Amino acid sequence: MNLAFIPSPSTGVIELGPIPLRGYAFCIIIGVFVAVWFGNKRWIARGGKAGTVADIAVWAVPFGLVGGRLYHVITDYQLYFSDGENWVDAFKIWEGGLGIWGAVALGAVGAWIGCRRRGIPLPAWADALAPGLAFAQAIGRWGNWFNQELYGKPTDLPWALEISEGTNRVAGTYHPTFLYESLWCVGAALLVIWADRRFKLGHGRAFALYVAAYCAGRGWIEYMRVDEAHHVLGLRLNVWTAIGVFVLAVTYFVISARIRPGREEIVEPDLSQDAAKADPAEGTTDDDAASDDTLTGQDPDAPASGTEDDGAAQQKADRS
Repeated sequence: MNLAFIPSPSTGVIELGPIPLRGYAFCIIIGVFVAVWFGNKRWIARGGKAGTVADIAVWAVPFGLVGGRLYHVITDYQLYFSDGENWVDAFKIWEGGLGIWGAVALGAVGAWIGCRRRGIPLPAWADALAPGLAFAQAIGRWGNWFNQELYGKPTDLPWALEISEGTNRVAGTYHPTFLYESLWCVGAALLVIWADRRFKLGHGRAFALYVAAYCAGRGWIEYMRVDEAHHVLGLRLNVWTAIGVFVLAVTYFVISARIRPGREEIVEPDLSQDAAKADPAEGTTDDDAASDDTLTGQDPDAPASGTEDDGAAQQKADRS
């Protein structure tokens, strides 16, 4: 009998008066705020403008949520489209089910759109966001604790996770893989922060390091899980995905360091000047007016034709 264990919450819903707030959604929201806040601090430290990270996150976050859900539904389609299942449940994101691989992939598309609109390079923005994104994952994994999902094999270790009886759940104590991954993500974030300060990572290499570090941990943590999953050559699909993405991240890191060593300088375009150029009627200054007078050969201090000096000359001519 295990006398020490991590208890699971009796419910995954937090009642805020008449508003029910699901623990899974709460963890995701807090994680997003942490990622944007910390990414903004890093972006400003590298010479960027305050608010840019948040502006681009407006594009990246919705794309990421859709991508994460799509990956989960596609790879676990039997949970929603097999006999006896309700396909409408595929849209119930608050019940859990976000694949980080799809979230990062489609989130990058949204970030690319936002960066294009702001006129800044995507790799530089990704480098600034990388450790904050790892912290966000660490927070988001606690949503699985609220839902009593994604736990590992049975164990009687002191830090075992207690799981209650439920649909597709057998009561007992299991490895808290959500906790393992949460702690691993914190370690990955600290690694990126240290390496970025030590080696001045740029051109997307800080982000690549985060991806590689996460995949290294996700591989062995995924191997411990006991929830239903597709297998390829004896390994869970997500283990193969972690291996493949790890190789791609390391390859990018090495090639990028050879082709573009060092860290790029962040120079954000002045959007107000761009707007003035787009609308010549706006943003006209006294210097602009003086320049126009110079081009026409007119002295800006000289009286214009038809002024009082011209009238006086005409009166003098009449008297003579």
